[in-house]
Amino acid sequence: MEKRIVAVNAGPRRGWNTDTLISQAAKGAESAGARVEKFDLFRLEKYTGCVSCFGCKKEKNKGRCVCRDGLTPVLDAIREADGLILGSPNYLSEMTASFRALYERLIFQNLTYNLENPCCNGRSIPVLLIMTSNAPDTGYLPLVRNYQQTLNRFVGPTEILISGNTLQLKDYSKTDWPWTMFDPEAKARRHETVFPRECQAAYEKGAALAR
Repeated sequence: MEKRIVAVNAGPRRGWNTDTLISQAAKGAESAGARVEKFDLFRLEKYTGCVSCFGCKKEKNKGRCVCRDGLTPVLDAIREADGLILGSPNYLSEMTASFRALYERLIFQNLTYNLENPCCNGRSIPVLLIMTSNAPDTGYLPLVRNYQQTLNRFVGPTEILISGNTLQLKDYSKTDWPWTMFDPEAKARRHETVFPRECQAAYEKGAALAR
C-alpha cells in the first residue's frame, strides 16, 4: 500500500535553505514509493497556536484539536499520515512562530494529563525534524533535542537534521548597510560544498521515513 507522507515548511522563504531541505526529504520519500502532501505554513489561512480551550480533553474529541482555522487541514493530514517531515529556520534562537503554533496544537491534542497514559495518540508515525540557521549549528543541538524528545513521545520516533551557517542572501554586498557579522565568501563556500551533502542527507532520511 502506498504510504502517505506530510511535509510541512514552517519557514517563509520558498526555495531557500529550509524549503530546499524539506523538498529533498520529500523527494527521498517519493523515491521510496510514498505520496507526499506539502504545506507551507506562511501561506495558509489565518491560524493561531493553542488557545487552551481544552476541547481536545473531552472524550468525543480525544486526540483531535477542535479549533477550526488554517491549521486544521494540516493537523487532519498529519493524523492520517504514515510519516511527517517538519522543518523550520531558527529565528532569534527558536523555531518560527508558525512552527510553534503547529507544534502546540499537534502536541497538546495528544496530551491527556493522565500519569498512567499521558499520550492518547494511538497511531505513532515517524518524524523528520529539520532546522536551519545562519549561525553555526553546534549550539542548537539542545534546542532541537528537546523538540525531538517531545515529538518522540506524542507523535512518533523522530530523526533530526540541523543545517547551520546557512547562506541567507545571494549577494551580501547589496544590503543597505554592511552585514559585517558574516563572511560572505565563507558562507558561499559552505553553501557550495557542505549544503549539498546536507541535501543528500535529507533525501536519504526522507527515503528511510517512507520505508
